Amino acid sequence: MESCRCTRPEETVMLQMSTRALKYCGALAGCVIIATCLLFATKLTAQSNGSPIYGVTVPDGYRDWQLIAVNNLATDKIDQLRAQLGNEIAIKAFKEGTIPFPDGTIIAALHWNRVRSEDNDKVLAGPFPGAQSFVIGSAANVQFMVKDSKRYAATGGWGFADFKDGKPGNDALHETCFPCHQPAKAHDYVFTHYPPTP
Repeated sequence: MESCRCTRPEETVMLQMSTRALKYCGALAGCVIIATCLLFATKLTAQSNGSPIYGVTVPDGYRDWQLIAVNNLATDKIDQLRAQLGNEIAIKAFKEGTIPFPDGTIIAALHWNRVRSEDNDKVLAGPFPGAQSFVIGSAANVQFMVKDSKRYAATGGWGFADFKDGKPGNDALHETCFPCHQPAKAHDYVFTHYPPTP
């Protein structure tokens, strides 16, 4: 004699709900695993594209930031024209004279090799006899300072980066960044000052 395996309607509903719940949990677990893998891959990519030691990457749209100052650096080895740009936080701090700079400040330093312009010299020869004109030549590099007082506490609150052709320099280069900026400690390790309006 066969035993009856009848189930009550409420048991059938509970069984269906349990099956659905398991399917949803499985789908959710799959999504969590995929999201975790993507986050890990993104972090690895950012680290590989970032500067050694600091992990600073090239900020999107930095060429559209406002100008802070310009200068010329000439030694027996280099002759460069340089421009410092800042994100909104940096510009506000420079204009208001805020020291130390607030977290979120990013300063970009664009460096080009300076070259003589014979064409400009010819044009200027009449009104400015003996004038010598220099213009931007080839790109040298771009550097960044990123203020995060907790993350970069060991280096005065600043993270540094030096890129050439979109690639970060090596560890040895980045080990020189903070020591180089230590003489500017009184100005929160920033050499650049906001110049007066002409």
